[in-house]
Amino acid sequence: MDSSRSQARCIDAHHHLWRYRHPGPAWMTEQMTELHRDIGVEDLRKVALPSGITGTVVVEVERTAEETRWLASTAASDDLILGVVGWAELTNPSVQAELEQVAELPKLKGVRHPIHDETDPDFVLRDDFNRGISHLHRLGLSYDILIFEDHLPQTIKFVDRHPNQIFVLNHIGKPRIRHASIRLWLRNLLELARRPNVYCKLSGVLTEAEWDRWTPQMITPYIDAVLEAFGASRVMFGSDWPIVTLASTYKGWIEMVRAAIEPLSDEERQWILWRSATEAYRLEAAGSGNGR
Repeated sequence: MDSSRSQARCIDAHHHLWRYRHPGPAWMTEQMTELHRDIGVEDLRKVALPSGITGTVVVEVERTAEETRWLASTAASDDLILGVVGWAELTNPSVQAELEQVAELPKLKGVRHPIHDETDPDFVLRDDFNRGISHLHRLGLSYDILIFEDHLPQTIKFVDRHPNQIFVLNHIGKPRIRHASIRLWLRNLLELARRPNVYCKLSGVLTEAEWDRWTPQMITPYIDAVLEAFGASRVMFGSDWPIVTLASTYKGWIEMVRAAIEPLSDEERQWILWRSATEAYRLEAAGSGNGR
């Protein structure tokens, strides 16, 4: 592998695209009016390419099969998008057949179900949900874990039921950064990270702080904790764009991550910026991202 080319690679392992329909999904509140519009690949390209991004992974937001098909179709026609994390009804008795169809979609690499939207705090331990998860490994699909930090103890038990399944923790487990709370989150994160089949995304961090009051000094301890827990080879960069724009800019977040990992070795930085995402999601080689 050409070393100069590999060092230039940078994968955004977590961003979104959507077709806005009023009033939007439940999480899109009136405080997020700047997000109340269509978000397409060209919008992404305008912010990602100047930040050195060479490939991306787009992640579901609607929890619909229709959106998953649309994301896969969009990815199939644009070489900036290397992978899709879609949605499937994992508690459906017919989930095996549904997942077999989903797995055939272009660039479909994994699925996600927003656990933090469930009223049952033990949702991840439900038998029907775990039956759905049990089909993913055979189909070569990863599972993205979207939780609040309160769900970490249950998530550890959940992951232990599936030792061969690749899991990717989104948004570092959503610690209470706005409350400067770190100790309990870190204890559970360290325990979860002992499972070698779990990766972690440096994404969605700034929006867990006060959007207009955070400082790098508030955020850096959480980044350092993730690196301590998982090591560089199981950590990947994600922008969570366009949601990140509620608290920063695309460029601002990636520059903060680059500054935080600057003391690491070249190899460690490569793991965080592209290798971990490539490994976890089985991505094709990232190109320039300029083509269609």
